[in-house]
Amino acid sequence: MRGGVASLILAACCASAGIASAAEFRSATDEAVILYDAPSTQSQKRFIVSQGYPLEVVVVLQGWVKVRDATGALNWVEAGKVSNKQRTVMVKVASAQVRVDADENSPPVFRAQQNVVLELSETLASGWLKVRHRDGASGFIRAAQVWGV
Repeated sequence: MRGGVASLILAACCASAGIASAAEFRSATDEAVILYDAPSTQSQKRFIVSQGYPLEVVVVLQGWVKVRDATGALNWVEAGKVSNKQRTVMVKVASAQVRVDADENSPPVFRAQQNVVLELSETLASGWLKVRHRDGASGFIRAAQVWGV
């Protein structure tokens, strides 16, 4: 009996770990999206994020989404104000080169400064992402240099 219970507990822990390790991200859809301290428009307004800002989904609850932002802060947002249709990432290093190809020796297309939001086009297994800047320039950036994947 003990072995069976221990196996069930171990299986549940492993399943939970699998769910937790697969982060889901969404992007703010409006020009100004309000983040609240609780799932209600009557609660305290904590922050406003701009369109495209990537947010990690923690919990979805009756029209509200609990999210983690790039600073690690947890807040609530109305579910209709975030979407996964257009994924974005945000540069987390002081400055990052966006390159022509997914190769460190490839020529740069442009340099993206910290906190710049880029549209995510493709995720490569090699640790690179294909991204596009809002001005239309596109290229590849290392996944380790951005937040939102």
